[in-house]
This record gives sequence, C-alpha cells and structure tokens, in this order.
Amino acid sequence: MRIEGSGAIVVGGASGLGAATARSLHEHGAPVTIADVNAEKGEALAAELGEGARFAQCDVREAEQVEAAVAGAAEAVDGGLRISVCCAGVGWPEKIASSRGPHRLEPFEIVLGINLVGTFNVLRFAAHAMLAAEPLESGERGVCVNTASAAAFDGQVGQVAYSASKGAIVGMTLPAARDLADKGVRVVTIAPGTFDTPLLAALPQEKRDALAAGIPFPRRLGRPDEFAALALHIVSNQVLNGETIRLDGALRMPPR
Repeated sequence: MRIEGSGAIVVGGASGLGAATARSLHEHGAPVTIADVNAEKGEALAAELGEGARFAQCDVREAEQVEAAVAGAAEAVDGGLRISVCCAGVGWPEKIASSRGPHRLEPFEIVLGINLVGTFNVLRFAAHAMLAAEPLESGERGVCVNTASAAAFDGQVGQVAYSASKGAIVGMTLPAARDLADKGVRVVTIAPGTFDTPLLAALPQEKRDALAAGIPFPRRLGRPDEFAALALHIVSNQVLNGETIRLDGALRMPPR
C-alpha cells in the first residue's frame, strides 16, 4: 500500500514506539491521527508535526472513545482510513503467588484491559472503518498493525499479566487476518524485544547496559525509529499478513 496520502491512526502515539511511528508516517506523507490518553503529549506532538497531523484523546479501554477517534481519522482525509497502528500498552510486575499472597486480580485486569481489550477495540473499529473505503487497484483496503512483545513467547518472572496480554494479541492475529482477508484488510503484529522507550529511560545506566548486553546482535537497545521502519514496511508489503514478527536482535529472554 502506498503510504503517501493514506489516512492513518496511531493509537498510543504520543510517546515511545507510537510517537516514532506517527512521525515516520507523517514524514512519508500520510495524514495521521495521534490517539492517546495523554492529551498534553499528544497535542504537543501533533502541533510539532504540523499540517497533516491531528490529536484525538482516547483511552483504549473505552469503546466509545476508540470508535470516535477512528471515525475522526477516517473523516479527516479523502479515501478514509487505510492504516492503523496500535502501540498502547502497560506492564505490571508481580508474581503469580508469593509470601505476600496471590497475584492481585485488579492489576491483572488493568493490564489485560489496556493491552488486550484495548488492542481489540482498535482493531475492530479500525477494520470496520476500512471496510467503508473503496478498494485500491490491488484490492487492498487497509492494514492493521498490532504491538505484542517478546514476552508473549519468553515471559519472565513477574510478567504473568503482561505475557498473558501480549500472547493473546499474537493469538488473535491470524484469525483476524482470515476474518478480513476477503475484504482486502491485512492484520500483522510486531513483537518487539527490549527497546529504548521512555519507560526504560528512567532506569539507571547500569541496568540499561545490562539489558543491552543480553541481546545477541546488535548488542544494544532497539530504537523506536527501527520499530517505525518495520511498521511502515508492513504497510508497504502486501504479502505480509496474518503474521507476528519478532523485532528483538535474536533475544530470547531469560527467566529473570
């Protein structure tokens, strides 16, 4: 799919992987809606990017807010919505059981609510909006890119909630792609490893160096722009569909 001129939405687009993807889409000529729960950061990024960028406040757990953000993105450009990227996500470290008791239910539900239900909300509303678009010459109507994690496959100690949420995103990728195949809408998931995001920026340099040392090659943290480059390639490469792509430098996460 041609990126230039194609309407796009990046959910969780105010920072980290999402912000890098929104920037890259905008640089390549896509009118982009930055949807995020953080209005201050989202509005600042949209203002920085300028013409062709807009912000929509959106909590992915709230179906009405997601639907409105997607509808706004579809209405913002001739041809409707063609590209959806969901990067919204959170983590919560807690063991399934310890001397302090069993894993609390509330944080588990919050993580699944944002990471899994949120991704599902974005996917279902974005895909439905794409069905309204006229198919391109190739028959394609749009592409939805989800974000999982290496933790979907190699969950570490204390990652029960996070791994469950990301594993479920991987699990719904193929059936969603099959559901939408006859309509010309593709679904692909990226499973990033350890990336240099605002979350990791808060760690001491010693800890950051230790994380980087565990990556076979390149022996460094991934850069958000590298995630964005893969997202844009997925959009451009029509044969990529129904697949989860690990983006992790051959990292296989140890138990701890």
